[in-house]
Amino acid sequence: MEIEAILLVWGVRDEVLEKLPVEGYWLYGEYDFIAKVEFRDEFEMEEFMRGLKRIIHGGTFKLIPVVISAVKNGGETSVLEGLKPLAP
Repeated sequence: MEIEAILLVWGVRDEVLEKLPVEGYWLYGEYDFIAKVEFRDEFEMEEFMRGLKRIIHGGTFKLIPVVISAVKNGGETSVLEGLKPLAP
């Protein structure tokens, strides 16, 4: 099951943003960084979050799943998960 999510990061210094394992956009405002990330499954997403916690010690990020895709009866089904952030 593929998962697409939005990563938002705030309250960190530039040195921390440079260490993030994804490409995205630096912002100047309420959030410092935004990126679209894709995962093969929930396990990969959880591993990614654990890695982020090691980089961003304050847990000042949100990972918001927006689309979950799964193959069902030979065709692909996309399910909109809503904008529910996962707790760091």
